[in-house]
Amino acid sequence: MSQETPYIFNATSADFDQSVIQNSHVKPVLVDFWADWCAPCKVLMPLLEKITAEYRGELLLAKVNCDVEQDIVARFGIRSLPTVVLFKDGQPVDGFAEARPESEIRAMLEPHVQLPPPAAADPLVVAQGLFAEGRFSEAEALLQALLTEDNSNAAALILYARCLAERGELGEAQTVLDAVKSDEHKAALAGAKAQLTFLKQAASLPDVADLKSRLAQNAEDDEAAYQLAVQQLSRQQYEAALDGLLKLFKRNRGYEGGLPHKTLLQVFDLLGNEHPLVLDYRRKLFAALY
Repeated sequence: MSQETPYIFNATSADFDQSVIQNSHVKPVLVDFWADWCAPCKVLMPLLEKITAEYRGELLLAKVNCDVEQDIVARFGIRSLPTVVLFKDGQPVDGFAEARPESEIRAMLEPHVQLPPPAAADPLVVAQGLFAEGRFSEAEALLQALLTEDNSNAAALILYARCLAERGELGEAQTVLDAVKSDEHKAALAGAKAQLTFLKQAASLPDVADLKSRLAQNAEDDEAAYQLAVQQLSRQQYEAALDGLLKLFKRNRGYEGGLPHKTLLQVFDLLGNEHPLVLDYRRKLFAALY
């Protein structure tokens, strides 16, 4: 069955008094009597684990395999599975037999144990989510507040610079990135610098319509193909840009001293190794190389 955690564990005849009875004087302990052949048990257990996890240590869950722990089954007169019993102060205080809906389980627990207040969200994680959704001004405001408290947070500085770059403050973004000295976030720093490079380059290039017109007249116009990819990168049109760069690489890998290959690698830095597009285009680039 599921893995154990400090709050979710298997109880045996050898340790039941310690792990359940004695522990219940400190925190309520929910005991789940189950067996491997019991289909409803397999539905109920993940639900009990999820609920227990939400209590973040204020509630414990002990799992008793009834095929193995016959002494415990006899001790408590368990007659049907699943059976769930809540122990508190050394005594069973509530419980139920057969699977129950989540709302009923929570209602049973409510008089005996209180849910802890929700953990405060990490502002950096929230800002990263906002940035990923394109909500740059909201992310920037959150990062400004975070950096007011700790202006040496390298991850926050890098993301703040990316927010600045997205609203055209390229010089200020460069200054912020130049101030990042930590080696801990090399990939994120390389990605932010790549983004800044694309935005700076795009500002001096022909507009997208002109570049597409040139390519319509000559599909092998390498300069137009490369410049269009940069314009697309500056607009976060990553898939179109990667596709164009890969085609250019296959057609003329030596263009401007290997610029298509170099730019592909910069985009990989920008998006991060786990991004689906990076996984896909790394594979395609490898195939093109070898």
